[in-house]
Amino acid sequence: MLKGVDPVLSPDLLSTLRAMGHGDEIALVDGNYPGLEHARRLVRADGHGVIRILDAILSLMPVDDFVDCGLFRATVRGDLEAVDPVHAEMIAVCARWEPERVVLPLAPQDFYERVRRAHTIVQTSEPRLYGNIILRKGVIYP
Repeated sequence: MLKGVDPVLSPDLLSTLRAMGHGDEIALVDGNYPGLEHARRLVRADGHGVIRILDAILSLMPVDDFVDCGLFRATVRGDLEAVDPVHAEMIAVCARWEPERVVLPLAPQDFYERVRRAHTIVQTSEPRLYGNIILRKGVIYP
């Protein structure tokens, strides 16, 4: 245990967040996502939902502000307008930590391609379908 560090962040996940550089992306995926198949690196977060992990990560990691968008979410059957409850929760968590950023919905093929290119996939136990989000790491300004 560490002071000021959310205990949901495992040693592997903390190491990954520290190792990532500016512009690297990390995908948080639900329990049904084929994480092992798609991951270059896989970190397991068994027993935790995606919202809890998202909140913990954003408490430490800045989102890239050198690009138009640094937050991307999955969509329900490709409907870019639909906002499931899990997506509304993701948007709220992102707005709390990164109020200037929007969460961009991506069509399934675009989302899956981006996840496959991600630095790391974090496989959660999120039971809700389409509970997937990608974060692009930013910088800490001096």
